[in-house]
Amino acid sequence: MRLCRTETIGPVTFYALLRRFGSARAAIEAVPRLGRRDVTIQSRAAAQKEVTALDRLGARLVCWGEPGYPNPLAAVEDAPPVLTLLGHAELLAAPIVAIVGARNASASGRRLAHELAAALGEAGIVVASGMARGIDAAAHGGALATGSIAVVAGGVDIVYPEENRGLYQALAEDGAIVAELPLGIEPQARHFPRRNRIISGMSLGVVVVEAAAKSR
Repeated sequence: MRLCRTETIGPVTFYALLRRFGSARAAIEAVPRLGRRDVTIQSRAAAQKEVTALDRLGARLVCWGEPGYPNPLAAVEDAPPVLTLLGHAELLAAPIVAIVGARNASASGRRLAHELAAALGEAGIVVASGMARGIDAAAHGGALATGSIAVVAGGVDIVYPEENRGLYQALAEDGAIVAELPLGIEPQARHFPRRNRIISGMSLGVVVVEAAAKSR
């Protein structure tokens, strides 16, 4: 966690350091000797503060290489080294299909997303989405009874959009909420492509409902 929370060390650099030095501990010790003055490794105190806050929230870390990390996502080149998980960890090990789409969706689109999610759930498939309004919210609602995962663009403790607070609470209790970023981080536009790679990376397939031609 200290290595991946260090500014300027993204997932690709993280894995390159692991390959070069063999472990995160060895990489932490080696990075200051590489002459990169712009890198300050996260302190033990900061890491412990985050772990304590996660415990207080009832959340946990799921690290790349651990049994609970989603296997399809682990194969992605820039997979998050650490995921924060709130909710039921066993859902990450199940077969997952994503349902995503427009925020300003039509009533028929929301109904279709809900029905697809419910049918997938009845077939033993966990439904992943991004907890946005519109199609995402409808898909989560359809799969709540059988298993749904929300991948969020900020910290796992941040409800966004606010109108989905009830959905957030339901997912925390009966499903799962997953984030790459630390607690307390508000979602920004640049975070959403990173979130989307997690949704697609952990899923066997992605169903897109009512998306604009240039959406991503």
